Order: sequence, then C-alpha cells, then structure tokens
Amino acid sequence: MELRHLRYFVAAAEEENISRAAARLRISQPGVGRQIHDLEEELGLTLLARTGKSVRLTAAGKIFFGEARDILVHVAAAVEKVRTSMSSQAEINVGYLPSGTVGMLSRALRIFKAHFPEMRVTLHDLSAEDMQPLLLQKKLDVALTVLRHKLSPALDMQEVARYETCVAVGATHPLAKAKFVSLEQVASEPVATYARKVYPGYYKHLEEMFATVGRQPRIGSEHDSGSSLIAAVAAGQEFALLPISVRSAAGARLKFLKLRPALPPWHIVALWRKDAETELVRAFVAATSKPGRKRRDGSPKFNQQTRKAAASRSRKLPGHDLTCKGERDGHRHQSKA
Repeated sequence: MELRHLRYFVAAAEEENISRAAARLRISQPGVGRQIHDLEEELGLTLLARTGKSVRLTAAGKIFFGEARDILVHVAAAVEKVRTSMSSQAEINVGYLPSGTVGMLSRALRIFKAHFPEMRVTLHDLSAEDMQPLLLQKKLDVALTVLRHKLSPALDMQEVARYETCVAVGATHPLAKAKFVSLEQVASEPVATYARKVYPGYYKHLEEMFATVGRQPRIGSEHDSGSSLIAAVAAGQEFALLPISVRSAAGARLKFLKLRPALPPWHIVALWRKDAETELVRAFVAATSKPGRKRRDGSPKFNQQTRKAAASRSRKLPGHDLTCKGERDGHRHQSKA
C-alpha cells in the first residue's frame, strides 16, 4: 500500500465520482479506478459501492476514509515541518580537492542545483589536510577529498568516486601519442607537482608512487593551483601523475596515458559531521555519487528517489548563487548559478 492509493481513494470518496476525482488528481479515470481496486484487493474489503457514475462509501469504507484522510494530513504536516527546518540553512559550504574532484564537482552542482535552485553553494579549494579540521570547526558542511589521515569519530564518510592514476603530458611531449607508459619510462624526467607547503599530502603520495619503482621524483616545478600545474605540463617539458578526472579540466591541452603496471587509484570520499547530516548534506553527497557507491557503514547511497524527495521539501530561498573561494591565492570568485 502506498500513499497514492490513499490519495486516490480519499479523492473518490470526497467527490463521490471517479471522473471528478481523476480530474482533481490530473490523471486518467482508469488509473484512479485501478488503484482503488488494487487497494480493495489488498485489504480484502469493498470500500466504495458503485452505482452508475457515482460511488459511495461502504461501512468499511467510512471507517477507512477517516483513517486515510488523517494519514494524508499527517504526511502533509511532516513535509511542511521539513521545509520550515531547512529554510534556516540558505547556504551549504563544500570543501573540495581540486586535483581529484573536477569532473565530479560540476556534475554534483548540476544535479543539486536542479533540486535546490535557490540554495547558495559556497566552494572552498582546499588541501586534504585542511578538510577534517574545517568540518569539525563547522566551517564546512561537506568535504570532497582523499582520506590520507585517520577519520575523526565525529565524521561520517562515503566513497563517491574512484579514478585511475595516469601520466599527464602536453600535446607536444614525445610520449603524447602513446597509449600506455610505465612509471619507469618517465621517472627520470622532471615532474610537475602541487606545492609541497600547500599540499603536503599530495607530495607524500607522489613520493610513495615513485617508491614503487625505487626512485625519487625529480621535481621540475611546484604549483599552488590546478590551473597553473596544467599550464606547466601543457608546455611539454614536464609530466604529472594525476587522476583521470583532471582530463575534463585540461581538455585538449593534455594527454592522459594509462600506466602499465597500474598505480593505485584515487579514492574520492565525501565527509560530513554526523551531528549535521541534514537533508541538504544528504542531497549533495548523493549528487556526487555514482550508482553502487556505499557508505562506510555499508548502507546504500542516497538514490535518485531520495534526491527528488529532498528536493520536493525545499522552498524558495533568497539570493541563489555559486561562490568559489580560492583559499590558496586569497582571491574570491562569485558567479550566479
């Protein structure tokens, strides 16, 4: 039994006519009759007596009508309560790791904004080391990152993507036309990397990858943003070890070569505070996830139906835009979403 069965039955009982009930519900007349028939079959009772074009409640129908109407009233009150509670949060702050979340972030924003068009989303470009402290300080609502440190017991986690590690080279690089490459082949060349002081976790990860072939990275240049790193690699003198997801930002400027043997992939996770798992947080995490991803506790990810349910509870909020905060260079960029 679903809510629609109750809605159709109550409408038919109030209108005392299937055709008028169908017009009120804006669905076909056979659809209303079929759903009411299914409801009666499930209950094993006749709820409506049909007499020509009209219907009237049976004795059982009168009892069920009162209960069904009360249920629908309670559901409507619950929806309004959620809307009211959500209206106090007009903004969601999202921290993201630029090297691993480029493609995912654009998809997540598109899905989230489709359901919450008036909600302000503020993006914070951060290192993996910054994410957990800012979540615990309540300066972030969600963090999209790689987990390089032990997870705080106050936080929950869900893996939202897994990306292959590739060798990125410029279009004029000698290896640009290759399909596969080994790390051993390029280990002696200069590698472009994120700045060690700003992204110490990435630098450590780079050293660990080179350690698999018994080498140390030969650092060519360090960068405090993804755009400058892409530009350096595009010049053709250096390479970078990056997740395949960066390809969406780099476009034709870089070629991404598969590694053989492969290196461990990038595991991108969403983090949030357990005591602040609101409808908005759940909806944003769901928007980042691909089908089949699971939370740390094994429960399934929030699916499309959950997103639609969360969206239906949202009310219009003033001032919708998308704000991006570059934490590394001190610049603030804002654009209407």
